Amino acid sequence: MSETMQNIFSRLQRNLARLWSRAVIQRLNNTTACQQVDISIMAGETKDGMEYLEPYGFTSTAHSGAEGVALFVSGDRSHGIVINVDDRRYRLKGLKEGEVAIYTDEGDSILLKRGRLIEATTETFILNAKNKVVLNTALIETSSAIKAEKSITSAAEVQDKVGSLSTMRKQYNSQLTRAIATA
Repeated sequence: MSETMQNIFSRLQRNLARLWSRAVIQRLNNTTACQQVDISIMAGETKDGMEYLEPYGFTSTAHSGAEGVALFVSGDRSHGIVINVDDRRYRLKGLKEGEVAIYTDEGDSILLKRGRLIEATTETFILNAKNKVVLNTALIETSSAIKAEKSITSAAEVQDKVGSLSTMRKQYNSQLTRAIATA
């Protein structure tokens, strides 16, 4: 390779290297419209207050030490952006091909699994719905208690392991009728 071609190649390589870099998050400010991050990049270079662009509809606040990609338009290092922040310390492992997960460093997760199964794992699950929650399913199961702060209404028969509510009501009414008749 001629010296001129080698110089052009070296210059092109340096210019391309200025376009992006692996970044390590040092600090994240999530109080602004677009999150801002202080990062360290290659060879001890640091950049403060870079915009962290997230996908529409998703947001997260990464821990210091998380990693991302810093992009510098036209190689201008004075105004870059950070994308695709991830934290390998907490990433869920062992998902099957095609599965998707949302997760936290505390172990909470929502997994969209193979076989059309969604699995949520957490300590407390709160669902806020202003008007109502509709569950269109054939069966709801629980391995523990159900507690209601107000009344429970059923359009169908209510049953337990002994019998149905209508059977108990008939027995009660029949006993009440006999007690009144004998009184």
